[in-house]
Amino acid sequence: MAKSTISNTKKMQLKTLPQLFIFTICLFLTSCSIFFSEKNGGLILPDGFEAVVVVDSLPGRARHLAVNENGDIYVKGNRFVEGGMNFVLRDENKDGRADIIKNFGPDLKEGAYATSMRIHNGYLYTSSEMLVYRYKLDAKSMIPMGEPEYIVIDSGRRREHDGKPLAFDGKGHIFVPFGAPSDACQVENRLPGSPGMNPCPILDSNAGVWMFDENKLNQFRTVDGVKVATGLRSLVAMTWNTQDNSLYCVGHGRDGLVNTWPQYYNAWQSALLPSEAFYKLKPGANAGWPYYYFDQMKGKVMLNPEYGGNGKIENTDTTIETPIVGFPGHFAPNDLLFYTGDQFPARYKNGAFVAFHGSTIRAPYPQAGYIIAFVPFVNGKPQKWEVFADGFTGRDTLVNTSDSKYRPMGLAQGPDGSLYISESEKGKIWKVKFNGKKEDFTEKSLAKMKERENRTYVKNPDIDLDNLERNKVAIGGEKLYQMNCLMCHQKNGKGDGVRFPSIAASDWVNGNKDTLISVLLKGLEGPIKINGQPFVGMMPKFSQLPDRDIASILSYIRKNFGNNSDSITKTEVAIVRQRLRLIKMKQMQLQQLSEKK
Repeated sequence: MAKSTISNTKKMQLKTLPQLFIFTICLFLTSCSIFFSEKNGGLILPDGFEAVVVVDSLPGRARHLAVNENGDIYVKGNRFVEGGMNFVLRDENKDGRADIIKNFGPDLKEGAYATSMRIHNGYLYTSSEMLVYRYKLDAKSMIPMGEPEYIVIDSGRRREHDGKPLAFDGKGHIFVPFGAPSDACQVENRLPGSPGMNPCPILDSNAGVWMFDENKLNQFRTVDGVKVATGLRSLVAMTWNTQDNSLYCVGHGRDGLVNTWPQYYNAWQSALLPSEAFYKLKPGANAGWPYYYFDQMKGKVMLNPEYGGNGKIENTDTTIETPIVGFPGHFAPNDLLFYTGDQFPARYKNGAFVAFHGSTIRAPYPQAGYIIAFVPFVNGKPQKWEVFADGFTGRDTLVNTSDSKYRPMGLAQGPDGSLYISESEKGKIWKVKFNGKKEDFTEKSLAKMKERENRTYVKNPDIDLDNLERNKVAIGGEKLYQMNCLMCHQKNGKGDGVRFPSIAASDWVNGNKDTLISVLLKGLEGPIKINGQPFVGMMPKFSQLPDRDIASILSYIRKNFGNNSDSITKTEVAIVRQRLRLIKMKQMQLQQLSEKK
């Protein structure tokens, strides 16, 4: 067979040489197209910058990372892997790519919010949702030897907004934030119209940054920590700036204004607000949560609707911080790095890189973020932010979070001044270097990056033209799904896989009807497992909806997104609602009896 094939091929070459020449040229052009499309590992960078793929994927994916003086890269995973969720990568032949990959860690099944990786004073510091711990680094071993030392222990159970980025002031202190598990400290979280608690009872223990002794073991926030900043709902991007010896952060804003306050906010405003705010945290700083939020379009701190705001009432409290930069809402800032190297052009010296993981709740408008932004600092003052690295999404318009090929996550500076970038979908890592002439780097070198600001996942959407649901008529359960569920679970039902679980081909959706009905009537707070994957989050109750609407939503879900189960009737919802009401009455009676005793 082989000889016959070769013989036939030779005959064909003699008869169709012109066609084969054209075919060869096409193959060459196709190869060039593939090569150029993968140039810089798919990243789009300013002129003179180049990127190499350190590793294409890690088994535990990736969140944050740190680079040691010898070039070893330490990475925090976001999925449990036997042997530990911490990885170390080594480039032995110095071509920029990892040749050896090992993993290690304590026997902890750290969740998807496991975060932070910092090298400080000969130690590797990292964190899970509930722990901050460190290893002593050993020059003779890639993997840190010995057992970890636990520095800070979070009490209670895992909850929303438990990311724990770390920062050091160089004076023996470590800074750790503790998030707030709600949108605005409401009486009933995410229930439409629910008022905020005033004063908010959790501000003493949450929604701020605490300072600890970096060398003291087994510390607890309310016992050993000193609160240095408050009014911060959720922090994942935080660092210490050695130029002015100050703590900086970029916070996650609240969710879904249109879902809870449709009388004050439309879907367009909800997609853009509130700002992901960049703060310089002076000692005692108050960023305003839960009473206030920052509107980057107005450049004003505004009163939250839970506390009497309506989208128009501005803050009058002079103690509330105004951000130094206001990024668009829901970009999801997940790392912050001040560049101190000399490899990049002078424009980047002492400026701030921000990794935007990308939005999940911008529907019906395109999801946005998914870039590395840069904020130049001139004489210590921030300037207008710009796109530094793009190309992560693989497409322009993102309907669902899962449409993005990569989601930027972590940033680290290498000993040679290179910038390392990690992403969370596959665990890909890039090393970015500047290989041009620094003296030739001008505003013209940024021209193609300026154009990237017009991408749908970067620009502010047009209120009409960019509405992905415009001119689409939905009826019944589909319309109710769009009104109540689309923002979190998304158009394809897959959520974001971290905060908002998938309802596509879900064991919960296709399982017991009463359990599913109860979720909508009571709400749900994790940790839970869906299709074997753990989630820690909070779903609000929808008991305010009539039985008919709940039945329509659940029936629509059970017939779509890869689900194939029978419908749920209004009567079935009414039976579960009555059962829950009786259980609640019984619990109240038991509580009253207990109080009398």
